[in-house]
Amino acid sequence: MRKTTIKRFSLEEVRKQQGSTDWDRLRAEEDAGLEPAHDPDIDDVDWDWSSTRLVEPEPKKMISVRLDADVLEFFKSQGKGYQTRMNAVLRSYMEAMRKSGSNSA
Repeated sequence: MRKTTIKRFSLEEVRKQQGSTDWDRLRAEEDAGLEPAHDPDIDDVDWDWSSTRLVEPEPKKMISVRLDADVLEFFKSQGKGYQTRMNAVLRSYMEAMRKSGSNSA
């Protein structure tokens, strides 16, 4: 199972956070006509975008499902996005079953 940490922030929270970017230094360098530093990891890469295609996620299907009240309340108590989290739990179970070769519980 893949472990991913997703954090959501409001615009206000993002503005309050102090970043590590020294914007004043960057503006001063830009004003002085200095070129930004180059990243050696990507400078030598020959980017060929000719075969690139946009992959759009498939739309989710709307269904009606009956859940135990405490299960639903648990996910809702975690805050906004509870349906997305429920989908992630179901996807994790599905992928584990596929990986193990099981198609039934």
